[in-house]
Amino acid sequence: MQKIIKITIIFLLIFILGIFFLSLNKSLNYNTESLVGNKLGEIELVSFEDDSIFTNDDFKKNSFTLINFWASWCAPCRIEHPQLMELSKENNIKILGVNFKDKKINALKFLQDLGDPYDFLTRDSNGKQSVNFGIYGIPESILIDNKLTIIKKFVGPLTKQDLNNIKEIINNL
Repeated sequence: MQKIIKITIIFLLIFILGIFFLSLNKSLNYNTESLVGNKLGEIELVSFEDDSIFTNDDFKKNSFTLINFWASWCAPCRIEHPQLMELSKENNIKILGVNFKDKKINALKFLQDLGDPYDFLTRDSNGKQSVNFGIYGIPESILIDNKLTIIKKFVGPLTKQDLNNIKEIINNL
């Protein structure tokens, strides 16, 4: 009986150490480069104002769309907001805002105070739709073309450099 217990303990110890060493080889950084060049899957986002649905067909109407995931409670979202306001002045891009796990009254106050850069505004009250876009935190933004191809993904708040990169892409493609 003691021999079986010793073998079981040794087996469990080897198993735990094996899992530990396997996890050491995994990258802790979330890499979104594999998403670039892929097409978006079927998308159905509920409008912020009513229950109408924003689908893939709506994306196809624009040369370029920047999908921006944001919330009123997100401090970095406030930091990137001036870049979105500036980008909203461009003619060949539309901005789709996806309000993430937020209260409607707080989101409306955020937009009233800082300005509304969004051509379309949708909501993801429970965060489940954002997973379809590969979103794991906010703010994040995805630039797509009218063929629904992901051109670039931005993790974290958009910077001036990101804004310049987006302008260069939409004005040169």
